[in-house]
Amino acid sequence: MRQDKILSLIGLATKAGKTASGEFLTERETKTRKAFLVIVASDASDNTKKKFREMCKFYKVPIYFYGDKDTLGHAMGKEFRASLAILDEGFAKGIQKELKTREDIA
Repeated sequence: MRQDKILSLIGLATKAGKTASGEFLTERETKTRKAFLVIVASDASDNTKKKFREMCKFYKVPIYFYGDKDTLGHAMGKEFRASLAILDEGFAKGIQKELKTREDIA
């Protein structure tokens, strides 16, 4: 149930134009300090995970590893996505709340 809520929020944020996806756009939005949250697929390469982990630490942006490329892409209405940035503080807080709740259960 939690997984559906997170993906639904990602979908809503995408429809509202408040997401950036793909490695290049996610990186750009993080470095220009427009990203409030970064989500990287759990099945992304180790290099991708390391790159975003270090970048988010430097720019003080919360990062989560969630789902797989196909699931994230499907939630955004695209093919597959290894990374995405949430560009709206409200959506970012809602998604983080659900992710933290999921961590407490796991």
